[in-house]
Amino acid sequence: MTDARINAADDQAGVDHALARKVSAAAAAERMAWDTRSRRMVTIYLPLACFVLILLFPFYWMTVTAFKPNAELYNYRENNPFWITSPTLDHIYHLLFKTAYPTWLWTTMIVAVCSTFLSLIASTLAAYAIQRLRFKGSQYVGLAIYLAYLVPPSILFIPLAMMVNWLGLFDTSLALILVYPTFLIPFCTWLLIGYFKSIPYELEECALIDGATRVQILREITLPLAVPGLISAGIFSFTLSWNEFIYALAFIQSSEKKTVPVAILTELVTGDVYQWGALMAGSLLGSIPVALFYSLFVDYYVSSLTGAVKE
Repeated sequence: MTDARINAADDQAGVDHALARKVSAAAAAERMAWDTRSRRMVTIYLPLACFVLILLFPFYWMTVTAFKPNAELYNYRENNPFWITSPTLDHIYHLLFKTAYPTWLWTTMIVAVCSTFLSLIASTLAAYAIQRLRFKGSQYVGLAIYLAYLVPPSILFIPLAMMVNWLGLFDTSLALILVYPTFLIPFCTWLLIGYFKSIPYELEECALIDGATRVQILREITLPLAVPGLISAGIFSFTLSWNEFIYALAFIQSSEKKTVPVAILTELVTGDVYQWGALMAGSLLGSIPVALFYSLFVDYYVSSLTGAVKE
């Protein structure tokens, strides 16, 4: 009888010990899951939320200011600066119908598209020659082209202004179309050199064996495979052209020929009076084409970051 009681006690002790181990394991798993969630919250979600807030707040502030009436805009004591009580379209109406903003927007679009197109043509040929023709010193040429991109525009715009004036292009959109590639081509060439490098050279060797010329290879093989890289370079070129300020300020004097970044600062500020509603409306409308351009080609841009065809 005593032995049976001892065995029963041992069995009960074993069950209790197993149950305690299960509870301890469950508590450890729960604690580990809580630690993982806390760590993820601190290391991922909180920095991401701060980044999104910092990134989107200027656009939110532009939107609020563009649709806020002057009575709320200049009276923060009685109105919330971060919210709109009575939204209005007066600033946008003033910008579109009482200024030359549509002309500025059209001029900026023409200059950005034309300069981007010219830069892509020149940089594609340059990048292909440097990467594929493998002539002596090609690596140093590519490095020199990239270093040319690092030269500040504040140093170049004086000699460029002399050339523009000598050619009789001062105060014309053609001056900007021809000047912008001076800083677009080096960047696009450097970008496309790296992308052409990711395309297997064996494809071109096979085409050369079959009797294809370099022009045919570039047109039929390389360019179709390099479409994501070309679009990525085009996005950067279009954005840089759209937001360029120094050259547009130095080379354009007529009000109707100015680009948006220069016009909203020089035409919507009279003396020490800032038309904040119109300024923010102009900035907001001016950022829409760039945002649309990015959203339409974001898939190509992402694929360009991962390279072209893998061997």
